Amino acid sequence: MNPVIAAIVAAEFTGDFTVQIRYVTLLAVIAGLANVAAAQAQSVETGPVAAPTLADWFDQAKVTGTVRSFYFDRMYGAPGVSNQSAYSLAGILNVQSAPFLDGFEVGTSFFTAQSLSANNTEGAPGYPHLDATLMGPRNSITSLGQAFIQYRNKLVLVRLGDQLLNTPWMSPSDSRVLPATYQAGFVELDPLPGLSLYGLRELRWKSRTSDNYYQDNLYYPSTFDGDSAYGGAAALGANASKTQGTLAFGGAYAAHGIKADAWYYDFYDFAAMAYTDASYTFKTGTGIDPFIAGQYLRETGSNSILNGNRGGTAIDGYKGNGVDATAFGFQTGITYAIDRGIFGDGSIALSYNNLPGHPGSVGDGAIVSPFTVGYATDPLYTTATLRGLVELGPGDAAKLAVTQYMLDKQIIAVIGITKFNTKLEGSNNEVDFDLTYAPGDRFKGLSIRDRLEVSNASYIYNNGATGNRGHSFVYNRVMLQYNF
Repeated sequence: MNPVIAAIVAAEFTGDFTVQIRYVTLLAVIAGLANVAAAQAQSVETGPVAAPTLADWFDQAKVTGTVRSFYFDRMYGAPGVSNQSAYSLAGILNVQSAPFLDGFEVGTSFFTAQSLSANNTEGAPGYPHLDATLMGPRNSITSLGQAFIQYRNKLVLVRLGDQLLNTPWMSPSDSRVLPATYQAGFVELDPLPGLSLYGLRELRWKSRTSDNYYQDNLYYPSTFDGDSAYGGAAALGANASKTQGTLAFGGAYAAHGIKADAWYYDFYDFAAMAYTDASYTFKTGTGIDPFIAGQYLRETGSNSILNGNRGGTAIDGYKGNGVDATAFGFQTGITYAIDRGIFGDGSIALSYNNLPGHPGSVGDGAIVSPFTVGYATDPLYTTATLRGLVELGPGDAAKLAVTQYMLDKQIIAVIGITKFNTKLEGSNNEVDFDLTYAPGDRFKGLSIRDRLEVSNASYIYNNGATGNRGHSFVYNRVMLQYNF
């Protein structure tokens, strides 16, 4: 066995996992360079052959990135509640090596976010004038967002290290300047066309406002263990025990108009979740294609760290013991291609979700979602820009969403209207307007986006100021982005 491969295989992931995997990533880079050197040496011994050079190896590396300039403005329509704002200039640089040793690759991502001293960080710990969900209360975040080694062939992908995940309940939640990333092992198998099987084991994560990886999630307080994770539910105290991470398995199938996936998550110390989602699109050949979809969730956990008898605080104003949540949803609508004048493709979707209450359990039957609660990035059909049933607790919700592409998809306009009827938060609604312009051509990769949300906000969204109940709340996000 190649000695470098042996070193990688034999690496013992004890102590600080971050240091270990970055060490292995460095070994992998050395292995790639050694592979180039060996090929060059062989070409010298056997005569002219097509051996890779060091320059070839670097030229074949993939370098991509994003520059973002975001300005967020929260406007509360209630006396005594301070308006909030935040600005950030951020950059993400991704580097992925060329393949070496018949399928190995290494990848890294460098994250940085800078407020340029434009934000009001006075009034700690509440920061009454700062939207801390954009990049936290600090003036800068600098971190190594990804550092992984992976092996890939036609049937399997194995990735180990700091990485982005894209699963229904563990995702990048990428609506701020930096995405969330996870310290994990991830496996994907593709045994048949259209079928993929997944497995993952997460140990730590880095939130959208953190500069490192921690054994926590969005239920922990914002400064737990030195972390700076803002925007979550903060249902645990500062003395809560660290989480041991997550184990998950799933599968997805897509063919002949059918899309379906099923997942099992064991959020250690919190809850176990089973989730499935399926949709079917009727291809009519007329340019108007109807679709239907359904989803189901079941979650349990008798000894959750969120239990009131273990020190958990109230979730959605309700303290209980034992996780016991059931949710289901339906969706129907059409996709269309009209291609008339400035108008092009679009869609109309009507969605419904129901989360029945379970009296006595955590949050009266709330969904426990450690990596989306407060972020509003879960896969329920009716989750709006600001919130969903994960944030509001038991009840039901209906949503109408219209998406329209214009000028050959240079303009994307989205309007969403969501109505919530919940047991703990009452009846409220949210109207979302989302307009994106991407000029293309010489400015390919550039986009300008404005997201405007209007709602009657609950206490979750105004830092505990319950006086905002029944008043309108306006959230405007100006987002300038360039992808290269």
